[in-house]
Amino acid sequence: MLEIKIRPYYEADRNSVINLWNQVFPGTSIGHNDPATMIDQKNSIGDSLLLVAEKSGETVGTVMGGWDGHRGWIYALAVAPTHQRQGIGRILVQRIEKELAHRGCPKINLQVRADNEAVVSFYQALGYETEPRISMGKLLAD
Repeated sequence: MLEIKIRPYYEADRNSVINLWNQVFPGTSIGHNDPATMIDQKNSIGDSLLLVAEKSGETVGTVMGGWDGHRGWIYALAVAPTHQRQGIGRILVQRIEKELAHRGCPKINLQVRADNEAVVSFYQALGYETEPRISMGKLLAD
């Protein structure tokens, strides 16, 4: 049986989460995608939608969600490469879905890089569908 504890992020998790995100999302540690910046910005909201998966005291996964009163979002799901394909990602997604539903969220959106077929397949297996939308963005600061 997979013994995973899902809990809110604590400041004591900072280094392990940063290390995990740098490992899982290589090359994104710049600007608004810098893990430390993301953590600080998320914590400033105080919505408790940054969750940590822990196994035997080790941080093995995280999920960061958001809720704006209209739609929910899954912003970042990370599972340590040595712990992937063990159901941890599924457990994290299900938990953030539960947290968002509890807040009254009717729909969750997420974005996946177009060339990341494995992640697209992962989310499809969890019931997510590709929607006919164009994702647009604009950086407001460097």
